[in-house]
Amino acid sequence: MKARRQAVLAELLAAGAVTSQTRAVALLAERDVQTTQATVSRDLEELGAFRVRGPDGIRYALTAEGSPYGISLTRVLREFVVESEASGPLAVLRTPPGHASMVAAALDRAHIEGILGTVAGDDTLFVCADEKTQGAGVLAVLTRLADRTRPEGDT
Repeated sequence: MKARRQAVLAELLAAGAVTSQTRAVALLAERDVQTTQATVSRDLEELGAFRVRGPDGIRYALTAEGSPYGISLTRVLREFVVESEASGPLAVLRTPPGHASMVAAALDRAHIEGILGTVAGDDTLFVCADEKTQGAGVLAVLTRLADRTRPEGDT
């Protein structure tokens, strides 16, 4: 229950849709996840979310744990995953040298449903999926997250 709630919340954060904790509760309810503001507050803390000021006002965003950049999971996926493939329960992500651990930390912090954990080297990370999701399912979720808020004309 908690993992699913936090995974949905992470998707909403990546999409830039969470402008307040009350809004998060409403958006979660639209996705059949019933919760309270107090629970959302704890979830935001556990996910490492923080408030940012953007052109459309203040919203919550995700940080990449250990990253000096404080950037969202969506941006981490877009900017640092250069290649990906799936094999059985694993998704293999390739990054520029020195960035695999940052991507792995962002994924671990997001608590995405179906992802059991990550192992990172210098420029490659393995994402272990549960039996139901498999590596291909993980890649589908990550692709949706990376593409969800991509500006038009940005390829």
